[in-house]
Order: sequence, then C-alpha cells, then structure tokens
Amino acid sequence: MTTHQPDHRFTRPGALIAALPAVLGFVPEKSLVLVSLEDREMGAVMRVDLPKVMDGNLTHLADVAAASGADTVVAVIIDADGASCPMCNQDYRDMCDELNAALADHDMTVYATHVVDRIEAGGRWHCVDGCGRFGAVEDPMASPLAAAAVLEGRRLYPRRSDLQAVVAVADAGRAASLVPAITAHAQARETDWRADPDGCGRRDVEAAMAIAARVSDGADLEDAELAMLACALTDVSVRDTLYALAVGAVAGNAEALWTVLARTLPDPWRTEALVLLAFSAYTRGDGPLAGLSLEAALRSDPEHRMASMLDTALQSGMRPEQIRELAGAGYRLAKRLGVRLPPRRTFGRRAV
Repeated sequence: MTTHQPDHRFTRPGALIAALPAVLGFVPEKSLVLVSLEDREMGAVMRVDLPKVMDGNLTHLADVAAASGADTVVAVIIDADGASCPMCNQDYRDMCDELNAALADHDMTVYATHVVDRIEAGGRWHCVDGCGRFGAVEDPMASPLAAAAVLEGRRLYPRRSDLQAVVAVADAGRAASLVPAITAHAQARETDWRADPDGCGRRDVEAAMAIAARVSDGADLEDAELAMLACALTDVSVRDTLYALAVGAVAGNAEALWTVLARTLPDPWRTEALVLLAFSAYTRGDGPLAGLSLEAALRSDPEHRMASMLDTALQSGMRPEQIRELAGAGYRLAKRLGVRLPPRRTFGRRAV
C-alpha cells in the first residue's frame, strides 16, 4: 500500500486510473487496486496481484483498507485479457460481491468498480456492474500526480519488477565475497567498541556521512568501506542515529548510500540498509520504494522490529509527516555521541 496527499478528485474515472502509476510508482498490470476516498479525494492506495484475489481471500485486503481510516473505496481491476471478455465480467462481479461483503464487516462500501485493459493513454475502461459507463484512460504522464512525482525527484517505472530491481542484490558473487571482510572488521570493531562505545559510534556515523557524500558524487566503494559500514549498521546507536539523516539537509546523499548498500551487501547485513532506505523513502512520501524495501527486509529478517513497525505504519496509511517524528531519536543520540548532524530540512505540501 502507498499513501498520497488527497489531491485528486473522482469525477472522471479515466483521470483516476491515469493517476495510479504516479501513486504506485509503477504501471500496474493484472492487479486489483483499491483507492480509498477521504472527503471524495484520493487517500490510501492498495494494490494486490489479481490472481490472488480472483480465488477469494479478500479478508486481509479489507482489513488493510479499513486501517486507512476511510469508509469508501473505488476498485480498479487491471486486466488486459479480461477487459475485452464479456463473460469475465461475471467473475469480476462475483469478486466484487465478496469484496463488498468483506468491507461491510468494517462499515465500508465500494463507491465504484472499473475494469481497464491497460493504463496508458487510449486504454479503455468500463464499469463492472453493467451500468453502461465506459471511456478512455487519460495520459498517465500528463496526470497532476505524475508532475508532482517528477518535481519530487521520484522515478516512475514501467513495471513493478523494474522497481523491485532497485533494491535487489546487484552481484550475488561479490556480496558473498564480502563476508570474510565483514567478519574480520566486526572482530576488530568489537575491541574498539569495548574500549570506547561512544567514540566508536561517533567515528562510524561521521564516516558514513562522509562516504554518503562521495557516493552521491558517483564514487565506488572499496570492500573495506563496505565491511566497515556493514558492521556499523549493526550497532544500534549508530543505526538509530543514521535514521535522522532522512529528514536532514543531505537526505539524498544518505539515501544514495543506503541504496548502494542494499544492492551490494550480503544478508543479514543488507537488512539494516534496506530498512534505512525504507525509512528515507517513507519520510519523503515514496510509499512504493518504502514498501518494496520493507518487503525485502522482512524476507531476510521477519522479526526485525523497525521493519515490522514501518510496514504496519505503511499498511495502515500513516502519513510521512508522522513517520518523520521518529527521526527525533536520532538527533538525541547524535548529541550523546558528540556528532553534529546536518540541519533538518523543511517539508512542504505536494504539488497538485
């Protein structure tokens, strides 16, 4: 699920459907998308693979939708094959009946259900209940939400798999080869940490910020630097301090570093990089990247507390401004360690 500032009205289904790629971060295919209505405007958006819900099991989706706090949703079925198949409408209606029943348990209703063949300019949609309404999908790249995404520096991907590749390990062989270096550095760091925990943490935070600036400029990291960072992120004080960078003036540098580490480090060390990346993406409103980063982190460590907490927050539609408050703990830890973090940056409302 992802969240978005309520800035798009629901008077034109073709416009609503065209807005989905900008909200999800990719062009959905073979999907059921639920868009919650908050004062007749776009609230939380949830997507699930269509085959998973055509066989039933809509209870969990209804639970997630209810957690958004909305009482009404619009359902969009994306299916290139089924959209042109009149007989498939009955399957869609049966699914929607089950969805309505599941949502009714939460005092929620489905405002409308649209079936669309493809989300691109000229794609065709129609209502699933035989109301007779149909039309063309507007140009997704001309959507106000797409413009807002571009202004925020977010990239829109053709497919979900393209977005998943952003957080996938780039070279499994190199990742595996880092294990001996990480293990050796961990042993040496343990000695330093026992002698001076705060000093060790301070050096690691300062080193991480310096390396982040270099990565942002396009520098490649040596194995020794990767090993140092992998070990540093296992130190709770260091890791929790680094969360604060997500709301600071050099948040982009930090996110670039977390992305490199998520794609380079082996498990279990990459988990912390994935969660840092998720937190950074979440605080700037990039729910799709945050969600996929958390999904990868929880595959590696299902019990990870921060990943689980952020995933629950994302699933329930918690706003980025609420998540940013967690960065305050990082600033307090930095003060204890004697580290000067970049000043906080100002977050404004999204463009509409």
